[in-house]
Amino acid sequence: MRLTGAQALIKSLEMQHVEVIFGLPGGAILPVYDPILDSSIRHVLVRHEQGAGHMAEGYAHVTGRPGVAMVTSGPGATNIVTPLADAMMDSIPIVVITGQVPTTAIGTDAFQECPITGVTMDITKHNWLVTDAQDLPRVVAEAFHVATTGRPGPVLVDVPKDVSNAMMDWYWPSSIDDLDLPGYKPQTEGDPVAIRRAAELILGAERPVIYAGGGILKARAAEALRELAERTGIPVVTTLMARGAFPDRHPLCLGMPGMHGNYTAVTAMQRADLLIALGSRFDDRVTGKISAFAPDAKIIHVDIDAAELGKVRRPDVAVAGDCRVVIEEMLRALESLGLGPDSGSSVSRDSMAGGRPDIAPWIGQVRAWQKEFPLAYDQEDGGALKPQFVVETLRDATPDDTIVVAGVGQHQMWASQYWKFDNPYTWVNSGGAGTMGFAVPAAVGAKVGRPDKMVWAIDGDGCFQMTAQELVTASAERIPIKVAILNNAYLGMVRQWQELFYEERYSEVYLSPDLPDYVKWAEAMGCVGLKVESAEEVAPAIEKANGIDDRPVVIDFRTDAFEKVYPMVPAGSSNDDIIVGPSAGEGGR
Repeated sequence: MRLTGAQALIKSLEMQHVEVIFGLPGGAILPVYDPILDSSIRHVLVRHEQGAGHMAEGYAHVTGRPGVAMVTSGPGATNIVTPLADAMMDSIPIVVITGQVPTTAIGTDAFQECPITGVTMDITKHNWLVTDAQDLPRVVAEAFHVATTGRPGPVLVDVPKDVSNAMMDWYWPSSIDDLDLPGYKPQTEGDPVAIRRAAELILGAERPVIYAGGGILKARAAEALRELAERTGIPVVTTLMARGAFPDRHPLCLGMPGMHGNYTAVTAMQRADLLIALGSRFDDRVTGKISAFAPDAKIIHVDIDAAELGKVRRPDVAVAGDCRVVIEEMLRALESLGLGPDSGSSVSRDSMAGGRPDIAPWIGQVRAWQKEFPLAYDQEDGGALKPQFVVETLRDATPDDTIVVAGVGQHQMWASQYWKFDNPYTWVNSGGAGTMGFAVPAAVGAKVGRPDKMVWAIDGDGCFQMTAQELVTASAERIPIKVAILNNAYLGMVRQWQELFYEERYSEVYLSPDLPDYVKWAEAMGCVGLKVESAEEVAPAIEKANGIDDRPVVIDFRTDAFEKVYPMVPAGSSNDDIIVGPSAGEGGR
């Protein structure tokens, strides 16, 4: 069967069971847009290419399937660089297809030319410049394979216009052996010797903590993680990227650690004698000052990416492999050492070779910290509206499996702190890159991927203004997301730092509570717009928003401009210097 390169590209996407493409056409990619008219694939027309990339990310977050975005050359391609960097940092599988000037014009500074494969070399797992239409099916198959295997991540396929227009003989790679990926062989199974050594360390620890990262979700390892925690009785911290990987309401869950983690999670890691790091990368926002991080802890580090092992903290036991596979192997190793499914976490020290220390005192200490240092805020009657109150009210008024999408900043931290994530794949945010403007388009992608779920974006007024135009996309495409703007009229996290560390010298952080008018802006974009200024108005507004399913809803919550995110570990400080709240002062508890 003879096809054009453009037809072959779309047919290849169909062969990969692609359901939706987020994109924006332009000259160089125009040939590929024509066969979309005859395809089963849905196309969502965005208003900015950055939105296409973040929508693809949101879709991938909640479905586990790769998100697909397609844009034109030059500025179309450079506009999607930020989502590629974001997906690379957070290991999100997306496939980006870019148009390119004809092969004969490459290197001539042709109209809308950009060497996008060079630009994105360091922020993609791999990218391809296709120079022969006959290669397109193979390259598409390779792109999806690379994006979704090993450590997931973004890939890019750059297609010159003459390649799209050229004729080719259709085929489809029948197996992985037909792909041209020399040296790419992700390791999924862990080394048995290392896994047994890890099991021995677990059984010898007195103050163990499971440090669960986003790799748990990528590996579909939430059930295995829960079994490991329950069998061993070891408490679990879930990083910002792992929220929902372990139920927040589980008695062994300590919540989020890190710069704005809760006191118990942060301090338990500091005092631990063993950290079992599963799919986590010892990010600086978690460790604080690395030389002072968990000084007495031995480290078991499990990661699909061998490059992460020892990158920040040297592990005592390093296991390269898929988290789910390795945890299951670890459970079998524990069973062989006497800690089986029926043993219970209270197994006595005499029930296995060498015994097991009693971790009950450790659990008691953790419980004491939880009781003494809970997350707290004060919503006074008639007082300024607290953002934490908005998050808690929203949480209590929505289904337990609501998908929550956050931008970046104070509102992101409050959402992670005060929501209860009991289900995996219900928390979508930009962790590593910290991309402002992520929430609205990512929420659109999440709703497209899971139309059966309620999707709320919790955004800040600064973030919202960066990508709010994608609500036009949501309205036009009948994608009924809901947006809660925690509007404090500031770039809040920057203001917080300036207040604490720059002697309250507020340089270029004030926005305005009224410019723009968010209700009118929302209405102009085809959404329902609501404004809330007091605590008693919060619940009725949320109830009204939840009852609207035929269009997007935006609620402008006018929140306390000077509320800060606590706890907080100052940048570059030891986690022992955690500031619990404004009354504690720096370095206090």
